[in-house]
Amino acid sequence: RATSLALSDEVTCSICLEYFTDPVTIECGHNCCRACISRCWGESETNFPCPQCRKPAQQRHLRPNKQLGNLVELVKCLRGQAVPGPQEGKVCERHQEPLKLFCGEDQTPICVICRESRAHRAHTVAPIEEAAQEYREQILSRLQHVREEKEELQGLKSTWDKECKRQTAVERQLVVSQCEQLHQFVAEQERLLLARLGELDEEIGRRQEENATHLCKEISRLSALITELEGKCQQPAPELLQVRRCQMCLEPRGPCSHVTPALGEFSPLSLSWLVPGLRRAQGFAVGVTLDPDTAHPNLVLSEDRKRARQGHTCQDLPDNPERFDTYLEVLGAEGFTGGRRYWEVEVGNKPEWDLGVCRDSVSRKGKITLTPGNGYWVMRLSNGKYSACTAPLTPLPVSIKPSRVGIFLDYEAGEVSFYNVTDRSRVFTFTDTFSGTLRPYFYTGYNKGNRNVAPLIICPVPAQTE
Repeated sequence: RATSLALSDEVTCSICLEYFTDPVTIECGHNCCRACISRCWGESETNFPCPQCRKPAQQRHLRPNKQLGNLVELVKCLRGQAVPGPQEGKVCERHQEPLKLFCGEDQTPICVICRESRAHRAHTVAPIEEAAQEYREQILSRLQHVREEKEELQGLKSTWDKECKRQTAVERQLVVSQCEQLHQFVAEQERLLLARLGELDEEIGRRQEENATHLCKEISRLSALITELEGKCQQPAPELLQVRRCQMCLEPRGPCSHVTPALGEFSPLSLSWLVPGLRRAQGFAVGVTLDPDTAHPNLVLSEDRKRARQGHTCQDLPDNPERFDTYLEVLGAEGFTGGRRYWEVEVGNKPEWDLGVCRDSVSRKGKITLTPGNGYWVMRLSNGKYSACTAPLTPLPVSIKPSRVGIFLDYEAGEVSFYNVTDRSRVFTFTDTFSGTLRPYFYTGYNKGNRNVAPLIICPVPAQTE
């Protein structure tokens, strides 16, 4: 065994403590792996010390040692390294001794001979079963943590599933309730319309009967007159010339005044109530205020941040990135990333304004084109015409001028709807796909000729009652 150990030391590199690979001899006569001594010397150009005896060499000169390389291969064959056997990994590759110990510093199994070598002499060594038991306990501890984490995640998943089911049930109940209300509303409207139709039918029948009576009387009178006139035509000349006597009967008479000429005009039945628009939207009312950090310097905001109008002078305000610098625009302070939101704005008799929503990320500087592609979903009044800000503009038919406009955002549905609160009609709906934060958008319009003095006013939404 001592001879075997000595032989192993002779073919072991003092740097890597492994069998030589491409052994070379330096000036002092010691041998090293070519790669090991190259790493040891690095890029130094002078002072090449021997890693074993520390004797410096004058120059970087390495002589291949083929005989030592052959000896290494021979030792490997004798140790059984050339042909791995079934015991590989269970015995020390260098000393062919059982791996009964474990080195804590190198985290590797070693044999009793390795324990006494320079490589492991100062290291913490324990029996391999004891080290394995320590690692086994660490694994069991980690396993317990993993199991607890798994149970926690399963609990979260169960809670999430229950919450999803609960929320789905709430939404389903809401939809069912709204559908029931809509059905009741439709049934009530049907009843009212049918009652109105019945009244109309009775009125038509009554007028028809009255006209028929008058027509029959007139026909009888005309028949008698015809008979009388025909008889007079057969009378002798003296009698026929008694004009005074028959003057009244010869006078032409106007058309039958007793006959109603027409039934009158009936207004068309409006079915706009079939769309559960404004009332439903008002149920999602939220408080909206104006953000002074975004307001154009020419805009004057009220203390409660509910009103915006054009001022007489440009205010000295910081030119922060959030502030609009070209048009009289301002954003709402609230940002929406989901859900349904509704607010109302008093426009009064203002001749010009823009209202809607926009992405929080839109540019606030320079000329801005209000289109959905640029992150704006806006309704406009300009030059007496209402339009949706698309490319090109979409004209909006508005029969009654709105003094108050409602804006309804349904984030998940991707809809922005505008309502004429004055006649409770829906004016227009944008359909898109939203992402990020959306904010209320306001443009007061310019006060040209002192005709646009009134402010835009964010109004409280009336409470909805059943």
